[in-house]
Amino acid sequence: MKKTSYLNLNYKPNLNNEIIAEYYLESSLPLKQVAEEIAAESSIGTWTKLSTLTDKTFQTLAPQIFFIHQDSGTVKIAYPLALFESGSIPQLLSALAGNIYSMKHVGHLRLNDLWFPDKYLKTFLGPAFGIKGVREILGVKNRAILGSIIKPKVGLSATEHAKLAYTVWKNGVDLVKDDENLTDLSFNRFNDRVDAAMFYLKKAEKETGQKKIHAFNVTGLPDVMLNRAKYVKKKGGTCVMVDIVSVGLDSVQYLRKQNLGLIIHGHRAGHAMFTREKNEGMSMLVLAKLARLAGIDQLHTGTVVGKMEGTAEEVLDINKTLTAKWGKSSLKSVLPIASGGLYPALLKPLINILGNDLIVNFGGGLHGHPNGSASGAKACYQAIMTLQDKNVDLKKYPELSTALNYWQDK
Repeated sequence: MKKTSYLNLNYKPNLNNEIIAEYYLESSLPLKQVAEEIAAESSIGTWTKLSTLTDKTFQTLAPQIFFIHQDSGTVKIAYPLALFESGSIPQLLSALAGNIYSMKHVGHLRLNDLWFPDKYLKTFLGPAFGIKGVREILGVKNRAILGSIIKPKVGLSATEHAKLAYTVWKNGVDLVKDDENLTDLSFNRFNDRVDAAMFYLKKAEKETGQKKIHAFNVTGLPDVMLNRAKYVKKKGGTCVMVDIVSVGLDSVQYLRKQNLGLIIHGHRAGHAMFTREKNEGMSMLVLAKLARLAGIDQLHTGTVVGKMEGTAEEVLDINKTLTAKWGKSSLKSVLPIASGGLYPALLKPLINILGNDLIVNFGGGLHGHPNGSASGAKACYQAIMTLQDKNVDLKKYPELSTALNYWQDK
């Protein structure tokens, strides 16, 4: 007798040869019924029986629904690896996060997590540098990396942007980044910004004796993005930034495959469109895993204590996933970035929660210092330097003292 059901609650998945997907599912129909529809639509089936679907094909390629929890709405499905193209995030998402979201029997659907076989992981390049590589470039070993977004995020000329970057580099900041919507604008042309920023970066390095990084936002069409990245490389830059949601992870893969020797800084602007609702879309954890496959070296993952949404448990889980060894693959780690609503007083609780393998980005919490950006940079640097000192004498750190008093009611 032909087996036509995808439901097999006694099935033991084989992570050597299967990709496992965990979904949250809501429906007015029984979960088992809708789970079968999801398994079929995301693989070899459709809404009706098919004379063209042979028993051999079903036995070989049918996914197995091996776990259903009625109370939590959790469904786990094991998919044969043969259903997936090697090294292709677009094809993976077309299957596991595609038409199934449009099915009318599906009330709400969220892709909570994905687990991959080592042989699948090995078909992706992953990060070129990882945590170790980024730290080696900067020469920063045992502390969090201090980053700054230039503020206002748009509105400054290329020269104004570069001079402000110089100011904060000179006063302790390791990494300066463009913001997510600063690309090539009429009042701040991309090439002009690269030229000016690299001039001031080298000046800051010479004066401080410390290595500095600028993450230039190359976000755009693939050919434009590549040309911008090549220009950064030509001018001596070490890092480019990509808005991974707006360009798509396939474009991230494309950029990574060029092997330009540039750190790829991943901004997640727009992720909350599909990650924020707990019963819809996909989790930030899934997006983070896919970003690591695609080749991101640094990724915004959440601040816990800042202005962005994300619980400590969620952000810790994401960060641990990004920094841990991934199966038996050689994929490098990703350096998490905490950014959004941070100011010096939040640094200690942030590091206590997330640890030192972190880029801590200050925007308004640096440039909003009442004595200006130079004092703001000093305050943030002092906050990092004094983390290990339980008896800090704030009289020795006037910029930090001012910042703590200024934002004490936040």
